[in-house]
Amino acid sequence: MAETTKTATLTIDGQSFELPIHSPTAGPDVLDIRKLYAQAGVFTYDPGFTSTASCDSTITFIDGGKGELLHRGYPIDQLAEKSHYLEVCYLMLYGELPTATELEKFESTITNHTMIHEQMHNFFRGFRRDAHPMATMVGVVGAMSAFYHDSTDIADPIQREIASHRLIAKMPTIAAMAYKYSVGQPFVYPRNDLDYAANFIHMCFAVPAEEYVVDPIMARAMDRIFTLHADHEQNASTSTVRLASSSGANPFACIAAGIACLWGPSHGGANQACLEMLKEIGSPENIPEYIARAKDKDDPFRLMGFGHRVYKNFDPRATVMKQSADEVLDLLGVENNPILATAKALEAAALADPYFADKKLFPNVDFYSGIILEAMGFPTSMFTPIFALSRTVGWISQWKEQLSDPAHKIGRPRQLYLGETERDYTDIETR
Repeated sequence: MAETTKTATLTIDGQSFELPIHSPTAGPDVLDIRKLYAQAGVFTYDPGFTSTASCDSTITFIDGGKGELLHRGYPIDQLAEKSHYLEVCYLMLYGELPTATELEKFESTITNHTMIHEQMHNFFRGFRRDAHPMATMVGVVGAMSAFYHDSTDIADPIQREIASHRLIAKMPTIAAMAYKYSVGQPFVYPRNDLDYAANFIHMCFAVPAEEYVVDPIMARAMDRIFTLHADHEQNASTSTVRLASSSGANPFACIAAGIACLWGPSHGGANQACLEMLKEIGSPENIPEYIARAKDKDDPFRLMGFGHRVYKNFDPRATVMKQSADEVLDLLGVENNPILATAKALEAAALADPYFADKKLFPNVDFYSGIILEAMGFPTSMFTPIFALSRTVGWISQWKEQLSDPAHKIGRPRQLYLGETERDYTDIETR
């Protein structure tokens, strides 16, 4: 817990209460209200917990005003440019960048645990063929506790470590199998000679009938998508993982809960919504009409993939993602793809329009990641599963941190009750 150097005085009905104020290493001071109910008999009211810190953490820091995202103190743009996903995974799990020896050992551990239990193949086949890949992932990840009994004891540090490695290693395999199942193709086993991102692409697009070679530009773009989505502080899905964990649930159940929360269109579905908007626009010549509609306060249409709830300036992830988008589009070409051509034209039109610049409505990470995934050949139904795969290390890091926090307790939000007060039961004959 941060050092307490200040206090605030709260006065209720003439009685004063002193509340400690904690000063973090970065960000605003935090008013400690843990004893408020016991001392003053009142709760606070904060729908969405937008002004409430539910925990202390050392993993990720966001400054929305500055457009800053740090993992363990390292700026996201530096990590995306100079590092790669598994190195970022190590950083988030253990707090420091690995040495060459540590990274080699970690990469070997993850690479050699990418296969899933063979009996889980039968579990996939229990779903309808047209099941959404996210529905499949929620079920399969939750079912991992039925297959890996030796890593469900959260009180055992060794089992926590094994579960962490298993989830990071097997999530690409599970996501790729969910995709393959949805399109009616045979599962493709992971390969230990490929890196993390290339292996995922290979499992998604290879078929047994012929050789498939992953383009390095595609693999690098996918690795950046993983890195840029690795963690984002106490968002809805991360808070869900922490809340599930607070009850003592096993790690696989906690991560499945996070995946279920991420599935919501207000959270993980933003890049899918962006692509659906581009399909609605249809072609570059229609962009002026939709730009005008976005400016019209009386029109419900709004540009998806522009602006961000947290970032009031620019999304620091978007600059890196744009570079990858440009590389992938140059590799694959956009002339014959009206969606990608529309995306490029919309980006240029919005960036050149003072209206969007004044309102800080810059293209965000969801806009560019959707473009990349569309160009790679992924259907929109796979966008959120890839997000879940990327975010797994963030969820696990937050889960491990919470379990090691001596102050953590089971989550139990309060409420502002506005219902009926006590009344007597009325027999049905007299109602």
